[in-house]
Amino acid sequence: MTDLLSRDALLAMVTARLNIYTDPQKPIQVESGVYEIGEPDETSPVLITTNFSLTYYTVEADTSAGNIDAWVVVVDTDGTSVLTAWAAEDFTPEIIAKTIKECGIEEKVEHRIAVLPGGVAVLSGDLEQESGWNIVVGPRESAGIPTFFKTEYDQRIAGF
Repeated sequence: MTDLLSRDALLAMVTARLNIYTDPQKPIQVESGVYEIGEPDETSPVLITTNFSLTYYTVEADTSAGNIDAWVVVVDTDGTSVLTAWAAEDFTPEIIAKTIKECGIEEKVEHRIAVLPGGVAVLSGDLEQESGWNIVVGPRESAGIPTFFKTEYDQRIAGF
């Protein structure tokens, strides 16, 4: 019985319940902004993703599974995935930089380092120029987040 009342199980049930009467042609979205995973502080990493609900909840679950306290900046892409939004030019350096500036993450962290999904690594240089943040290219898939933070993240930010 306690398995049914776990946070993960409740989230899945509530999401399923809320999706019963949704338009199948309109992607399910989370609100753009900053989200906490675990108990992040001013030194915690910042991850960037889109507001497609499946993408956000996958990033959230994989980050939680790795016991990583992090901030997630969610960019409004009309509810499309990272690669779809990039291809549609809804996930551009300008749009991401605008979200970073407007969402309040700069008041929450003392560093200016953000992790960009590896599938859109091509955006990293322009995003650094647009945002003024140091951009670290993360894994292509969110399933790689725990390993990335255990083996690569500290090495990649050492130069900043």
